[in-house]
Amino acid sequence: MENNPIQHYKEQSVNTMTPNELLLLLYDELVKDLLRCGLALEKQEYELMEAAADKSIDIIRYLDDTLDDQYPISRELHRLYEYFTYQLTRVKIGRNKQVLDQVRPMIMDLRDTFRQADKNVAEEAEGRQAAEPK
Repeated sequence: MENNPIQHYKEQSVNTMTPNELLLLLYDELVKDLLRCGLALEKQEYELMEAAADKSIDIIRYLDDTLDDQYPISRELHRLYEYFTYQLTRVKIGRNKQVLDQVRPMIMDLRDTFRQADKNVAEEAEGRQAAEPK
């Protein structure tokens, strides 16, 4: 097997990401797969649609599995992830674009919320660092 420098770079990038960066990467990938799912549905490419839906469901299950139950928000996120999984299963089985069109913006909003929270935490950390005496 040849040594693929691009694959090595990707693996190295993922291995050096912070948990927040990895979370955002997963959400970005989820949104991309949902868009792919919608396009495949429009083109009636059902095999591609099912693959994109399955990958989306896998990402949601991974996000659900990694929740830390010590935080109350985890319970709410668990219920939300359960809902997303159910709806994406409906999309896959029923080839239902309307359901996909309802779920996609919700997932995008959740991704944007996590992105903003990450930005807020980073700004807060910078502010504390600047306020510390040197």
